[in-house]
Amino acid sequence: MPRKVRQLIADLEKAGFVNRGGKGSHRNYIHPGGARVTISGQLGQDALHYQERQVRRQIEESQK
Repeated sequence: MPRKVRQLIADLEKAGFVNRGGKGSHRNYIHPGGARVTISGQLGQDALHYQERQVRRQIEESQK
């Protein structure tokens, strides 16, 4: 079962990413270390596979 967009956002915020705003359903998150992620979709929607993979990779990169 895919995770929800709100769960991805919670993971990003827990890892130290900050929402820099966006347009429409897009949200741009940036980490003080320079990593960036754009998440699209409404909070209750299922996250797409590439979004889950991108969030996981960026969180790992930010922790190095």
